[in-house]
Amino acid sequence: MGSRVTTQGERQVLGVRRSVGDRAWVDRLDLAGAGLARRIAQETGLPDIVSRLLAARGVDPQVADEYLNPQIRALMPDPSRLTAMDAAAARVADAIEAGEDIAIVGDYDVDGATSAALLSRFLQVIDREPRVFIPDRLVDGYGPNPRAIGELQQAGARLLVTLDCGTSSFEAFAAARRLGLDVVTFDHHQAGVELPDTVALVNPNRQDDLSGFGYLAAVGVTFLGVVAINRELRRRGFYSRRGLTPPDLLALTDLVALGTVCDVVPLEGLNRAFVTKGLAVMRARANRGLAALADVVRLSGPPTPYHLGFMIGPRINAGGRIGDSTLGVRLLTTDDPVAAQRIAVDLDRLNRERQTLEAEAVDQAELMVAAGLAAAPSIIVAASTEWHPGIVGLVSARLKERYGCPAFAIALNGTGQGAGSGRSIPGVDLGAVVRAAVDAGLLVKGGGHAMAAGLTIAETGIDAFRAFAEQAVAGPVATARAVQVLEVDGALTVDGASVSLAETIERVGPFGAGQPAPLFVFPAHRVLYADPVGQDHLRLTLGSAAGGKLKAMAFRAAGRPLGDFLLANRGAPIHIAGHLDIDRWQGEPRVQIRVVDAAEIDRRQG
Repeated sequence: MGSRVTTQGERQVLGVRRSVGDRAWVDRLDLAGAGLARRIAQETGLPDIVSRLLAARGVDPQVADEYLNPQIRALMPDPSRLTAMDAAAARVADAIEAGEDIAIVGDYDVDGATSAALLSRFLQVIDREPRVFIPDRLVDGYGPNPRAIGELQQAGARLLVTLDCGTSSFEAFAAARRLGLDVVTFDHHQAGVELPDTVALVNPNRQDDLSGFGYLAAVGVTFLGVVAINRELRRRGFYSRRGLTPPDLLALTDLVALGTVCDVVPLEGLNRAFVTKGLAVMRARANRGLAALADVVRLSGPPTPYHLGFMIGPRINAGGRIGDSTLGVRLLTTDDPVAAQRIAVDLDRLNRERQTLEAEAVDQAELMVAAGLAAAPSIIVAASTEWHPGIVGLVSARLKERYGCPAFAIALNGTGQGAGSGRSIPGVDLGAVVRAAVDAGLLVKGGGHAMAAGLTIAETGIDAFRAFAEQAVAGPVATARAVQVLEVDGALTVDGASVSLAETIERVGPFGAGQPAPLFVFPAHRVLYADPVGQDHLRLTLGSAAGGKLKAMAFRAAGRPLGDFLLANRGAPIHIAGHLDIDRWQGEPRVQIRVVDAAEIDRRQG
């Protein structure tokens, strides 16, 4: 889905001006795009549907093959293009050569866990065992803190490497400096003009970095850092002097793929190559922890971005949300299959507990919001003493989906403060709003990205922050809501929606943030069967006028306008919009539709 003003060359699909989801359906390709699709098909011989999808992404015919087969080696930049990378690599290499005790501090989410596991595995291969510290969300909060740094220094650490955190850790790094502890940071969060005191802070989003790689997740930045460290060690003759074989860094891209997908960064450029290669590495099941977790969730068939984002990632996150924050890193770094199985089972259990807490909190939040709404809000800021801090990001994401605007959920701790997390919609930079609120003295601390942000706030300051945020986002939200559109890639019937077609479409992937999965309309189809499944999903069977049938799912549709519409129109012809998925349950591939919208048939069109 996109939110923008329609253009002159844009073509409406099936005459749908207002769907159940309150969106106009338009062809993703305007007239110029349709012309490009024809050129791609003619010059490359690719199938029409692949040519349309490439045209929608602005791919020139001459580079179509490179786009369909992204290679890390072809897209990999010289790491030295990132500001402070050479200094960072040199300091870590110094520590490796001198046998210094290296401590790693990572964030408690998947991006942080994979970043910490990536650097840990690299160091382990060259016989350097780092200390790894993952902050406890409740006890430590986000990022490094003076107490933890003091404990690491007392334990013998001489170099502190922070991953997916540190860009705003002024107090913690000042404490490190006082203790004689050097700090190197690899991060990707938005940065202000002033930076904390470090030996090197590598962050493509710092204001003096012109590399153009600000779209990388922290694990992508960490991978570039490992490449730079590895190169520096080679230059110094480290491996030859010790008779060591340099590590195969591409074998670690399964971790890069996982963190990249789960941090919802754009799947463009180098990120596409990371995910494509990482999924291939993951299929080999060399990482014991990932293999064990895949078995626990009964992942069938080759892993996909969907599996990473909705099956593997949430379970690794569960430890940091409501359990032991170190579980994710321990899972991703263990080579013991018994330990891997035990941790995977623990994470699966914690994820089920997290789902229960999330459902209860979302229900409470929606009641709160509905009670105070007079009209469509520009932003939602909801708070409760009953919410676990580990689920507020999930609650804000659900509120954003429900109301179509940025949302914050804040867990109040009973001592006058709260920890909150926000999620945004395209076109509204939430990280900038939070940084501005920090500068205005409305928050204790905060930071983040355009689409997600975190904050610490005094309970008495919530109303003032809400007013500040409403004023900041009112204009961008109004623009985003001006015309809601669902961009369509083509029309199909269930008779033609085959596994081979879905596999052909997959060639254009991986799909995810910034690279939406192709969306198709199914004109005048009937809902032959509909039944609630799970907490709020619908299991469906769709039928065509020609008699074809196909299974479908409408996720989080029960009790929502989409679900109500599908149930109310069972047996009647309606237009349906959805994605093609391949279900490989029990080893037999089957195509199914993931329904995202529906619309009545405009009888005037016929």
